[in-house]
Amino acid sequence: MAQLSDDCFAFGGPLMPVDETVALIRSRLGAVEETESVPIASADGRVLAENIVAPIALPPYTNSAVDGYALAGDEIPQDAPRAFAVSGRLQAGSPERLSIAAGQTVRIFTGAPMPEGADTVFMQEDVQQAGEGRVILPPGLRRGANVRPQGEDIAQGQTVLRQGQRLRPQDVALAAALGLTSVKVRRPVRVAVFSTGNEIVEPGAARGPAQLFDSNRFMLTAMLARLGCAVGDFGILDDDQAPIADALENAAAGYDLILASGGVSTGEADHVKAAVESVGTLVFWRVAIKPGRPVAMGVVRGMPFIGLPGNPVASFVTFAHIARAAVLALAGAIDPAPLFTPLRAAFTYRKKPGRREYVRANLRPGEDGVMEAVKFPREGAGLLSSLVETDGLIELDEETVEVSRGDRVRFLPYSSMF
Repeated sequence: MAQLSDDCFAFGGPLMPVDETVALIRSRLGAVEETESVPIASADGRVLAENIVAPIALPPYTNSAVDGYALAGDEIPQDAPRAFAVSGRLQAGSPERLSIAAGQTVRIFTGAPMPEGADTVFMQEDVQQAGEGRVILPPGLRRGANVRPQGEDIAQGQTVLRQGQRLRPQDVALAAALGLTSVKVRRPVRVAVFSTGNEIVEPGAARGPAQLFDSNRFMLTAMLARLGCAVGDFGILDDDQAPIADALENAAAGYDLILASGGVSTGEADHVKAAVESVGTLVFWRVAIKPGRPVAMGVVRGMPFIGLPGNPVASFVTFAHIARAAVLALAGAIDPAPLFTPLRAAFTYRKKPGRREYVRANLRPGEDGVMEAVKFPREGAGLLSSLVETDGLIELDEETVEVSRGDRVRFLPYSSMF
């Protein structure tokens, strides 16, 4: 990745709106340059490095969409049923090429290539058997019915998958249907992750009476993995400037992004700020978001640094709505707009203006069957249960100050974030 200038994230305002934060990230971070070719069986979740143009049409030949009887459209009965001679039989995958003459039909099965001269198929359940290789076809069928024309799905030469797409199972299926065995993708974004704080210890380690097991690092690593990143785990760093600075320099030498959890507020024991400034530049972004206002971003030896809050809910929310944009920018991935679902609020709530707030909520059908959003009964940025026991987040914009029962709110399910 190209080196960043130390002031590329500089911002002079006291509180930065979420949309401006994300826009600045997207404008300053370029995609990793390295690409690789991977088998399509391993391509799910990877980011395309080039457009894919269809080398063949789909379907590659005109074929029957049903089991039935094929005939020429000019021969379709108009006013009364009519008997036809069955002149042949075609199954899917058959290399045989048949032609059809007047007064004839061909027994055909789903996926089989259409006989020469035929352009319509009667479904077998609409056909009567007349004995001795003859069938009776009813009137009224539309010409071209039950036929899949060559190129009906994809035209040869059509751009079907675009650079920057994160491939999904259906995209992999399309590549396979086109006969591709590999695709060109960007290499995974390398992210160094660490937690800070004397109050946290590794799960399974001896825990003091005033200590907590580290959860943020594992949560962030899992979210990064879902975005296709290669994660380097730098563990838990003590609240001390020197080891944090050393870890930052080591991470800057081999990773595309440094992601920290905790220690980015303005307290006396928050040493990340001093550590970053000793080896790079840090501009604290007091982002207008709740939970998670203390989000930091800067540059260490030319590599981007993002510091997220230590409270797990705040760390989750700020990753989903801010750090995720940085990861996708580095991956060269198209960042789709969030797919919010409008719902009816089944709660009342007040908030301060000027900040975008994300409220944890569940979905449930109301008494009238209409889906509504139910706010989690407790608040607090340290409640992991509030993430585990809810379905997603309600976004309340900067201007909103009050939600009343029955109001329409915007709901974003957790499943759409990664």
